[in-house]
Amino acid sequence: MARRWAKLLVRKFEVMQSSPWLRPFAKYIAHPALWSLNRRSVALAVAAGMIGGLIPGPFQMLTAGILAVLVRCNFPIALVVTLYSNPLTIVPLYLVAYKLGVLVSPAQAAHRLTAPPDFDWLHLWDSTVALAHWAWNLGTPLFVGVPLLALILAVAGYFITLFGWSLHLRLEWRARKKARLAREAACAQQKNRE
Repeated sequence: MARRWAKLLVRKFEVMQSSPWLRPFAKYIAHPALWSLNRRSVALAVAAGMIGGLIPGPFQMLTAGILAVLVRCNFPIALVVTLYSNPLTIVPLYLVAYKLGVLVSPAQAAHRLTAPPDFDWLHLWDSTVALAHWAWNLGTPLFVGVPLLALILAVAGYFITLFGWSLHLRLEWRARKKARLAREAACAQQKNRE
């Protein structure tokens, strides 16, 4: 199913390349490695998406896309993985990053943690500036904690993806082996009846 989805996506991308908006970038994002669906490419794409997902504001997918192009991993998966940080999860993620930053640089911890400003999608620029100002006031712990958390999530995502892919293959091989043995046993029983 995943391979069919990937092939459909590649076909759609080939059609989209004729778009005047994508034409300048076509030589960068048309590389076959950016659309391949293998263990290494997907694991690196998950790591790129994890890093991009903690970038504040609307630059998450742009960052993940640039990382995917640079390391030649699956482009669409890198973009989709950034969605783990969304309006519901970004505040808890940044609180974890802040706490991580306090652990790493305890002398720089702020005295009082204030709530983040409300994000208004109708006023994207003003909301992004307000969020950046709030983050700036949190100081060093946040600026140390966010990249550190992004690195931890990227490494964890990479290895979990590799492990999950290997586990899936092992289970698939066992199921195939079991099905083959069942067919052989059925054939042997049929021969014995004859």
